Amino acid sequence: QVQLVESGGDLVQPGGSLRLSCAASGLIFVFYDMRWYRQAPGKQRELVAIASSGDSTDYADSVKGRFFISRDNAKNTVYLQMNSLKPEDTAVYYCQAHPITLGLKGVWGQGTQVTVSS
Repeated sequence: QVQLVESGGDLVQPGGSLRLSCAASGLIFVFYDMRWYRQAPGKQRELVAIASSGDSTDYADSVKGRFFISRDNAKNTVYLQMNSLKPEDTAVYYCQAHPITLGLKGVWGQGTQVTVSS
């Protein structure tokens, strides 16, 4: 069974940090780029960060210099380190496995809530 399970969401004060994890199972991890998205109430889901299968990374302008994505291919896990959190970072964060090989389907996790508030 192909599955992505996110964890690490929490309530944190502005300026604080959190690390999200996304553990993949049932797939060949290196056949996928791993992405983090977020969706705030009343807003569209937006792409936050990408860790490609080739280990390159990219970020939304809104999080550059504050968020850092990494992947551990031995553990089939992708992480999102979030620093200097702002109230506008409040959202449900979703992990996605995006295939780089034809014939595979993308996979979404169930999401984890991040709330930044004093």
